[in-house]
Amino acid sequence: MTSFSSSSIFPTDFQPRASVQRQISLDQHNTFGLIAKAQAYLAIHSMAELDLLRNLPSELSNLPSFILGGGSNVVLRGDVVGLVLHMRALGMAKVGEDAQHIYVRAAAGESWHGFVEWTLQQAWGGLENLSLIPGTVGAAPIQNIGAYGLEMQEHFVSANVFDRSTGKIVQLNKQECAFGYRDSIFKHAWRERGIILDVLFALPKVWRPQLGYAELANFCKEQGWHEPTAQQISQAVVTIRQRKLPDPKVLGNAGSFFKNPLVTAVQRDALLAQYPQLVSYAQPDGRYKLAAGWLIEQTGWKGKNLGPAGVYAKQALVLVNHGGANGADILALAKQIQQDVAAKFGVLLEPEPVLI
Repeated sequence: MTSFSSSSIFPTDFQPRASVQRQISLDQHNTFGLIAKAQAYLAIHSMAELDLLRNLPSELSNLPSFILGGGSNVVLRGDVVGLVLHMRALGMAKVGEDAQHIYVRAAAGESWHGFVEWTLQQAWGGLENLSLIPGTVGAAPIQNIGAYGLEMQEHFVSANVFDRSTGKIVQLNKQECAFGYRDSIFKHAWRERGIILDVLFALPKVWRPQLGYAELANFCKEQGWHEPTAQQISQAVVTIRQRKLPDPKVLGNAGSFFKNPLVTAVQRDALLAQYPQLVSYAQPDGRYKLAAGWLIEQTGWKGKNLGPAGVYAKQALVLVNHGGANGADILALAKQIQQDVAAKFGVLLEPEPVLI
């Protein structure tokens, strides 16, 4: 029988720690390092700040609002006309267990990687393949983050969500969240309506390594880890990611910029006949996922720039800010890459980051 606390661990302060501010710089709140200001900004530390949202003056209540977490999956097209709600609430806890699982809950403002590290420190495996993914716990369900053969939804149980239309907290389970590839209901029906407060995960008591991703399996073999622990897999993932991806503190970026496109078996076979080195992965529904980085590299964009924006020299899937780029620069580069890939392969690349 499943046994865990369904109550939120989102802080319930009586007094707000922050108030609405005007014309706040967002330069340090997005990993691309894009220069932008928020017309209005409110840091959300607890329910006290959420209560403020229901009593805003008219000049603020009529503004569109945007949820910001770690700023690692957004492209700020310019100054944000509206109210930016920055999720800063913290908290992590084991909330129950049953015969198969340990249940852990984390508040939306917690660092995702920090949360993964915390679970591993408790000797609870399951999330190690998702190590070093930037961003916050609250953003993870929105994007249904995934890496190295694992998607977040595989351990997701539910999320406590603040329903802005009613002012109440509702709990959405995995089925209700309608997870897909880098997709969820939080990008659609609940995009304007809900604010994720905390997330509940089920971690297996009987842990097995997930080494289906060839690069990860090969790394473990090279280290002599024939039966790697969860901590070793996390270490491997961190090392691989650091080799391929730039540190946003050094070179502004938002990680993988494009989704790996899904195509039919017929389309994949036609491309494979023309390009024998095509990188593709069979999917359960019969379609194939193509490696977007490989497609971009074949168009010659790897390591090239368009103004202050460019494609990272070590990984064609990553767009970077070489300094002074704005949102328009990043999007101009992305559009040119999309056009070139479509012209060469007949495949449309879709950006991963949210455009604000």
